[in-house]
Amino acid sequence: MVKVMRKMECVGLSAPQVGVPLRILALEYPQKMLDEASPASREARGLSVQPLRIFINPRLRVLDGRTLLFQEACESISGFSAAVPRFLSVEVSGLNEKGQAVTWEASGWSARILQHEMDHLDGVLYIDRMDSKTFVNIDWQAHNE
Repeated sequence: MVKVMRKMECVGLSAPQVGVPLRILALEYPQKMLDEASPASREARGLSVQPLRIFINPRLRVLDGRTLLFQEACESISGFSAAVPRFLSVEVSGLNEKGQAVTWEASGWSARILQHEMDHLDGVLYIDRMDSKTFVNIDWQAHNE
């Protein structure tokens, strides 16, 4: 999963996305991606470097029930994007890749990644939660030039 996630330059991936019917997710937000984001985007989205984290049989708990609406994309529906409401802060617990119990409180973009990947474990895609008026083909601009 990690190899695929890095090859696709994704920030998260769940086992069902690669054809494995297990409740496993991985996420990572590398320095390179943070460096590519504008300072305004970093602040608005709550972007921060996140080391590789693996969760097996994760459970999600909402810590802050307020939501923010931001564009999301997904390699499962490549080439498209839409605004999706996500909770501001969540906690995930489960096992790490060594089988040790772990808990992590995440906010900002990390919380969004977790919620997105947790949805995959339940068969939910971002298009099931999106504001349909914001659904766009992200490749149109290149085709129209």
